[in-house]
Amino acid sequence: MRYSVLSLAAQVFRGPSALTPAWRNATPKPAYDVIIVGGGGHGLATAYYLAKEHGIRNIAVLEKGWIGSGNAGRNTTIIRSNYLLPGNEPFYEWSMKLWEGLEQELNYNTMVSQRGVLNLYHSDAQRDAYARRGNAMRLSGADSELLDQAQVRAMYPFLDFENARFPIQGGILQRRGGTARHDAVVWGYARGADRLGVDIVQNCEVTGFLFEGGRVVGVSTTRGEIRAGKVGLAVAGNTSRLASLANLRLPIESYPLQAFVTEGLKPLIDGVITFGAGHFYVSQSDKGGLVFGGDIDGYSSYAQRGNLPVIEDVCEGGMALMPLLGRLRILRHWGGITDMSMDGSPIIDRTPHPGLYLNAGWNYGGFKATPASGWCFAWTLAKDEPHQLNAAFRLDRFATGYVIDEKGVGAQPNLH
Repeated sequence: MRYSVLSLAAQVFRGPSALTPAWRNATPKPAYDVIIVGGGGHGLATAYYLAKEHGIRNIAVLEKGWIGSGNAGRNTTIIRSNYLLPGNEPFYEWSMKLWEGLEQELNYNTMVSQRGVLNLYHSDAQRDAYARRGNAMRLSGADSELLDQAQVRAMYPFLDFENARFPIQGGILQRRGGTARHDAVVWGYARGADRLGVDIVQNCEVTGFLFEGGRVVGVSTTRGEIRAGKVGLAVAGNTSRLASLANLRLPIESYPLQAFVTEGLKPLIDGVITFGAGHFYVSQSDKGGLVFGGDIDGYSSYAQRGNLPVIEDVCEGGMALMPLLGRLRILRHWGGITDMSMDGSPIIDRTPHPGLYLNAGWNYGGFKATPASGWCFAWTLAKDEPHQLNAAFRLDRFATGYVIDEKGVGAQPNLH
């Protein structure tokens, strides 16, 4: 069914008994042209663009749980393209352009809301750094505005502008940034890929790789062996664990990243706000809850939960920015597993094993990159070479020294 006003009206007369699933729960075939391991946003987007842009329809997406059960459903939904370095900014700007047309592309309401992303600065040096970033964004075709204190105060008068330690001096605003509904993005790509013939196989965990003559020719799963001409990994925080099954040691460490939701409020925050003197970001959901997060936890883990010190640190940053947060109750919090690379930038590339391809190292930026990640990974799988947008995201850059260190903090994943 194509969703439209006419189809909705017709459905009213047919009744609920005529409703059909949005995608098939497929049974795996013995062989495919391409297997994508990972049924989150990146994996499903890759399958969709492989089918749509490159005409490869014999594809399977293998997910060990249900689609969207990993990081795709455990993030704070922010989309933006306010990066600095040449390797990152054009890629994320392409992702932003894909976001802007995604609902029409997929014929699905992914709830993309371009409400604006505001990064605050608290010193002259930080203002100069944001001015530089804004100029770099404009050179890549992105929008940016450098705001002074009066302009920020007009937008969000309830912020603590006179904080003794962290006075707000202004901010950099990307009006095209905003949020999208994480579950709807997964469902939209799943529905779009299914319509193009992609098999989405849930409850199918990959337990090993099939090799012939040094080439990966398929995977072993809990539902049997499945052969393929090419295998792509898009499993986020489980990348290192899965790659180890192919005897690959990657420059990636996995850490929990927590997110929080408060009780519902009347409309308060129009856009997304980030605290420049600490790691804290906040927006308001359509249900009224404030959605916020901060740093990763201080230890490596594959657990989808976090610990108390990070909760305290995030709430301290929020209180320094918005003292009114102290009156709110946190309803729930959860943890995703972030695949932190050594320079804070992603990897989309072939691996040393022919037939095996890698999409990983998304750090804090995985959700916002979903459309471009899928688009570029599909190109790399289909053409057996990177697109110019992901040419800098090479796996061997850590050996050659061509790192993309966006924050300039060195090769420590826990600092990115």
